[in-house]
Amino acid sequence: MTSKPLENFKIKNKTILIGPTGFLGPAFLKIDPSIIAVGRSKLPVGLGNRFVKIGSALDFSPLDHVDFDSVIFLIGSSDHKILNAHPTMAIEKNVLALSAFLTYLKVSERKIKKVINFTTMLQYDSLKMSIPCDESQPRNPYVNNYVMSKYISELITEQYRDSFPIIDVRISNVYGPTALYRPDIVPSLIWSLLEKGEAMVWNKSPKRDFIYVEDAVTAVLKLIDSSFSGPVNLGSGVSSSVRELCACIEDLSGLNVGDQGIPVTGHMEFCQDLSLIKSLIDWEPMFDLASGLEQTFNQMKELHADRIGN
Repeated sequence: MTSKPLENFKIKNKTILIGPTGFLGPAFLKIDPSIIAVGRSKLPVGLGNRFVKIGSALDFSPLDHVDFDSVIFLIGSSDHKILNAHPTMAIEKNVLALSAFLTYLKVSERKIKKVINFTTMLQYDSLKMSIPCDESQPRNPYVNNYVMSKYISELITEQYRDSFPIIDVRISNVYGPTALYRPDIVPSLIWSLLEKGEAMVWNKSPKRDFIYVEDAVTAVLKLIDSSFSGPVNLGSGVSSSVRELCACIEDLSGLNVGDQGIPVTGHMEFCQDLSLIKSLIDWEPMFDLASGLEQTFNQMKELHADRIGN
């Protein structure tokens, strides 16, 4: 695969995006300024989308007079370390708001074209699944609090699927430029190299399916126009090791990423089977790992320069 610039993508629906201030939200809003942002905090600088403020993640009454027929739902947290250390936070962050919003939609009797909910590929059972992993593979919700919360979120969407079509996007390791300090491997490594001149990973052996954010956003925007309702895998369809990822970042930064050799749990090798999503939409990932990391590193390097005033 080779990279090429993402062309302007205009969706034909009246779409709202709930939860616009994390990692994925701004990427959607930047690609399509017609998407209406809904959240509790003001939009990041540089985004001119219409903004609807809600006071609580459980109260969506401010949407009563907003005209929309499609929803990208992004309220939630993927910070595994924090969620897995707290007995209830994963459910509070990743289940309660979704349940409240779907209840709001059903009670309001709106005619909804599509709801997009994001879950995770981590729910696939690493001991029983086959590679590449399709949507029918066995799942294990008991891995940790985070995985359990995403599994439950799919049970919640199933409860409402008779009322309106919902797609649960089982996304793999999505990465891209961000000003946020996130626990995900790509931004954490890049920020560490830029700010400290050094970085370490626990183990370079695991293989993951890494998808560049623009590829992920483009796929989701196209899924809105599909007639499908149910779970869909989203990734690059390619298995790349953490060692390969680190080598790319080392080439870009000129700095070394250390390997602590600490044993890790979970999926030691993973890639998504993309047969279903490719049958639903005309889509192919445009960025391979090297080109996606180049875009990510260069833009985060610019962000770092702005922060230190250079």
